[in-house]
Amino acid sequence: MNTIKNRFFSDIARFKNPAGLIVLFLASIGIAFTIKTLGIVGGALIIMALIGPPLVFAVIAYPKFGIITILIAAYFILWVIRLGLIAFPLGTLMDGLLALLILGLIIKQKYEPDWTFLKNPISIVIIIWIGYNFIQVINPSAESKLAWLYTIRTVALVMLNYFIFSYHIRSKKFIRLIIKIWLGLSIIGALYAFKQQYIGFFGFEEAYLYSDPSIAGLLFIGGQWRKFSIFSDPVAFSYTMVVSSLLCVGLMFGPFSRVKKWILGFLILLFLSSMLYSGTRGAYVLFPAAMLFLTILIFNRKILIMTAAGGILLTALIFIPTGNLTLFRFQSAFRPSEDASFNVRATNQKMIQPYIQSHPIGGGLGATGVWGAKFSPGSFLASFPPDSGYVRVAVELGWIGLLIFCTLMFIILKIGIENYYNIRDPELKSYCLAMVLITFAFNIGNYPQEALVQYPSNVYFYLVAALINITYKLDKETLNAQMQ
Repeated sequence: MNTIKNRFFSDIARFKNPAGLIVLFLASIGIAFTIKTLGIVGGALIIMALIGPPLVFAVIAYPKFGIITILIAAYFILWVIRLGLIAFPLGTLMDGLLALLILGLIIKQKYEPDWTFLKNPISIVIIIWIGYNFIQVINPSAESKLAWLYTIRTVALVMLNYFIFSYHIRSKKFIRLIIKIWLGLSIIGALYAFKQQYIGFFGFEEAYLYSDPSIAGLLFIGGQWRKFSIFSDPVAFSYTMVVSSLLCVGLMFGPFSRVKKWILGFLILLFLSSMLYSGTRGAYVLFPAAMLFLTILIFNRKILIMTAAGGILLTALIFIPTGNLTLFRFQSAFRPSEDASFNVRATNQKMIQPYIQSHPIGGGLGATGVWGAKFSPGSFLASFPPDSGYVRVAVELGWIGLLIFCTLMFIILKIGIENYYNIRDPELKSYCLAMVLITFAFNIGNYPQEALVQYPSNVYFYLVAALINITYKLDKETLNAQMQ
């Protein structure tokens, strides 16, 4: 430490001469001129120029730092974009972080080759899925190559995070750090939603809400705005809160103190109550469904009693008369036949079935939704609203793509269940249980909404998939060490 301090002060001392002072003077003039000319954008560019090179080095040389950075950025990237202070497409920064981590992994493999993280069923199917998405560039039914280019980032390249996590997460200590950060970020998201509900939106958020009439059509329901917290939209917010609550549920089965379990219970209530303000019906059913799945997974008297009590409470909430709009919307999630939007989706899905059946490799990535409307306006698929992760895969990638995707989801869940039963370490077992519950919730939630294409879910889902394998691997290493 003293050596570092000495070097630091010696570097400063080098500027204590006429030449050094001239350099500092010219640099200050340049910085002042840049800020005066470009304003806050200029200031941001200067900051990026100063911290950029050290950040790049840190991400490549210290991949754990890079992993923490990308996990934090996944939560805040859309909030920063909504601020509107930087014209630069910040979404590409996430791609850049991933590219740096991949580069670091390649460099690491050159000196310490270890490809065992690729030799498991989840890795194999992910590689097949990524390859299939790249082949889509020559899909003869695709209307636009640009739509493919814009879409492949969020449906295929983001999956490379799985390999980064699988290779670099190698200890319980690092898993604990990741989970603490995960919960801390979710607490910020939940509290921010309460702020939006009871205090109101910031000016930049109101500017966003009134920037396009179609936004009001989606987010202003029954005389109040659906809340989205720091995320892109209410769906991303609500799914994140459900997933975070399930993380807490899994941890409650671990070897942690009673105080920590009470804290986890409080966080479950915090996350689920804030989630209600999103107005996302698809998210409301995920936690009860996951609890039912947990009851099957851990079939014992205590869980059955807790599930029965929860079922009674849920039934009361569903059928109790209310004038509260938030509670009424929650109740409507359990009455899909009375939900007009659900019926419209069912009609659309029935209408598109012949197209899916006649196009085994689909209409091409980005053929529907926003990118379809932008790059191939007037086409048949451009006007089709998928409103479902599975339906989008079936339409854009065909029934072959849907088969690959569903196989991936099935394998992740299957291996997660098997690993949960096989892991002996109580702490690792609780981590694996949490990941299994989250995987199950994402699988259910991907039907009524697109659950895996928006930040932070598109990053954290592959963290979940990686941890399912990592927890089992660490448990085996511990067991082998004890036997030697």
